[in-house]
Amino acid sequence: MLEQYIEKLRPIVIDLFKDDSSGHDIGHLERTMRLALHIQEKEGGDRLVIGISAFLHDVHRILQNSVGHFVSPKESLSTVREILSNTDLDEETIKKICYCIEYHEHYNWNGNNVDDINALILQDADNLEAIGAIGIGRTFSYGGSHNLPMYDESVALNENNDYSEFKESDKSTIHHFYHKLFKLKDNMNTTTAKAMAEERTSFMIKFVDEFFAEWKGEK
Repeated sequence: MLEQYIEKLRPIVIDLFKDDSSGHDIGHLERTMRLALHIQEKEGGDRLVIGISAFLHDVHRILQNSVGHFVSPKESLSTVREILSNTDLDEETIKKICYCIEYHEHYNWNGNNVDDINALILQDADNLEAIGAIGIGRTFSYGGSHNLPMYDESVALNENNDYSEFKESDKSTIHHFYHKLFKLKDNMNTTTAKAMAEERTSFMIKFVDEFFAEWKGEK
């Protein structure tokens, strides 16, 4: 059933995300959905809700690109509903999908309290996509699209605990690893995602160590 809905939605989503250059493209949506469904197989939750919400979770990014300022996931829900109007999904299922999308960036380490398993799995999948080899590639794509330098050695590396997209507080792409990405493994919600995040984080740490060695001319 899920696969039929995704095939129905895919042309709409491809067209909507076709011009993205920030790492929030159709490839990211497809991979996030696969990760979310992998986690769901082991942790439970509603496969249909999780799959569709993962496929549509970044609509706010596209709206944000068009208006030039921060747009929250909540503000994208009317567009999400418009997209879902092309399906025969019932209102209860649509509400669950919208809930996942609205709250998938409400990180518990910022004092939020999201306890819906579907939303927590979507959050884990999205955060796993931000780390590891693909996460490194996406992070530099995002930095380039927002005119961030790779690294600014005049600014201290910051490991504060109040990451928020709209604060735009990353001073370089490397700072983003310390500001958010290295923290994600300790803030995964599910056992499955925690194990996957450990391996991906180890890879990122090795990359950043190599980056600094080359930056300093040591290698």
